[in-house]
Amino acid sequence: MPETPRHRLFVSYHHEDQAYKDKFIQMMGDDIVDESVGDGDIDDRDKTSTIRQKIRDEFIRDASVTVVLIGPRTWQRKYVDWEIGSSLRKTKRNSRCGLLGIVLPNHPYYEKTQYRPDRMPPRLIDNVKGKDPYAIIYHWPRRNRAASIRKWVHRAFARRNGTPPNNSRDHFGRNRSTKQNQVRRNPPGESLPTQRQLDRTFRSR
Repeated sequence: MPETPRHRLFVSYHHEDQAYKDKFIQMMGDDIVDESVGDGDIDDRDKTSTIRQKIRDEFIRDASVTVVLIGPRTWQRKYVDWEIGSSLRKTKRNSRCGLLGIVLPNHPYYEKTQYRPDRMPPRLIDNVKGKDPYAIIYHWPRRNRAASIRKWVHRAFARRNGTPPNNSRDHFGRNRSTKQNQVRRNPPGESLPTQRQLDRTFRSR
């Protein structure tokens, strides 16, 4: 069986989940483009469009797939929102990135088939809807981690030229609080696709 092709990855995450990000880097080795955006790397006084282009051209320039590590408070972080938005853009220097989310074991929805959208990164959720979504969400694997993730990454890469991404949401102006999100809460009951559904959709492309 041929080895799954390798792709350069950008990792978007909340810094309280640093331990998982470190594990991810260790597992994936040379596949990682370890240039995540941190506090102080971007001037918040710049226009959102300027910030997004800077992230895309300076931080994500070598990546073909963006992986969002989803911890319990990832949905609140403005940098995560900006990084996802920048990954979905085509620029003169770069094509858009494939996109996938990985629910971490510390998230309350880990290994559950349903989730409430208001506890997930909203721009990611915008792109996992429909029968043939641009992005897909998986759960942190218990076994064969690197091999499983490389398959997911390759699928995200292959999907880049299929269903167009949804990047229409207004970008975060600041980090969000739980109280803010309660006002925007969506009804519970969204379902994650099963692995069988994901396999069937991928084979049909």
